[in-house]
Amino acid sequence: MVSGTDALVRLTEERVDHRFKGLPPDAEGLTVGELAAQRRNLFTGGFTTPVLALSAERLEHNLRLMETYAARHGLAFAPHGKTSMAPQLFHRQVEHGAWGITLAVPHQVRVARAFGIQRVFLANELVDAAALRWIADELNSDPAFRFVCYVDSVRGVELMDAALGGASRPVDVVVELAAGEDARTGVRTEAECAAVADAVAGARSLRLVGVAGYEGEVPRADPERVHAWLRRLVSLAVDFDHAGRFAGLDEIVVSAGGSAWFDAVADVFAGIPELSAPVLKLLRSGAYVSHDDGHYHKLTPFNRVPEEGALEPAFRLWTQVVSRPSAGQAFTNAGKRDAAYDLDLPFAQVVRRDGGERPATGITVTGLSDQHAWLRTTGEASLEVGDWVGFGLSHPCTSFDKWVLIPVAEADGTVVDYVRTFF
Repeated sequence: MVSGTDALVRLTEERVDHRFKGLPPDAEGLTVGELAAQRRNLFTGGFTTPVLALSAERLEHNLRLMETYAARHGLAFAPHGKTSMAPQLFHRQVEHGAWGITLAVPHQVRVARAFGIQRVFLANELVDAAALRWIADELNSDPAFRFVCYVDSVRGVELMDAALGGASRPVDVVVELAAGEDARTGVRTEAECAAVADAVAGARSLRLVGVAGYEGEVPRADPERVHAWLRRLVSLAVDFDHAGRFAGLDEIVVSAGGSAWFDAVADVFAGIPELSAPVLKLLRSGAYVSHDDGHYHKLTPFNRVPEEGALEPAFRLWTQVVSRPSAGQAFTNAGKRDAAYDLDLPFAQVVRRDGGERPATGITVTGLSDQHAWLRTTGEASLEVGDWVGFGLSHPCTSFDKWVLIPVAEADGTVVDYVRTFF
């Protein structure tokens, strides 16, 4: 396997061309590293609209804040990498104290491994035989590689064990407790959890190392319901331990934590009693890295615990007014191909004209076509064809995936880096 450092260097050696939307046409043929070294300005350096940018300062702020939060609460941190699928950000997260990276599907694990990530938590039951054989090969070839994934059914355990065929290193698994009867994946009852654990104990190629789940799927979630489910998860770990299911382990994994309820995870995990081995209290929140101006801006636990700090939205999508057909309507040149829209429409935030920037007063995004944003404007808008309009976005996971190479810009517009994504 190529080292993580070498693989990251190779990203800087990619040539800039038509694959990367928004980048300056006159940068064609430069390497990404050469373009970054030019420190072009996002607004005057030849970038074309639409272009998505990450704030260098806000990105660093968010990385530091969650590093501090996890340490303060005694949590190990494996941020969900599906949010960005950006190995450069994976490594920055690890540099900021992350235990490893959480992922959702085998392809994402392959990306992480190609860039040298040594600890992966797969928040899914993995029953794809080809993928399991690849995981077994990775474990066999790299003694330092740690991999943990969900199991949530006896049938799944049987399929995994058959595919692994007595691999020399067992695959570590955690029983996933469902967040409720109508929730997503996971085992519905404690009795069924015990049956799945029994199946793991009888498998040649699996090792039970803990329990996990996702409190974000608790039906009609509120603090009381989320805390109650997290206490169920902790009780399951305690019961398994008392039954001797974790005998011989160096550590027991107890994991939860999306981006909406990590304060509840910190509260409940602080009360995990002493077990037969040290407990790895693994938090998996991922959206924090860029945060947003919509869904997570409203849901972030920092709204409930403001004394702990505040995440900052790091994305801005720059678009340009290409049509102003009436005093109450305008269109910019970014749409569903460029902006997240599954949870909220983009938010018009600022307007740039002739080097000046002002709030986007009187401008509302009312809809998206494939390549156009529909704007409703009032008399306050003073909007003209050619103006740049900066949008805030909602839902990081469906923002990153629309852009292959994302400029990272400082507050004055100086582009200092480019983040490569792999979706």
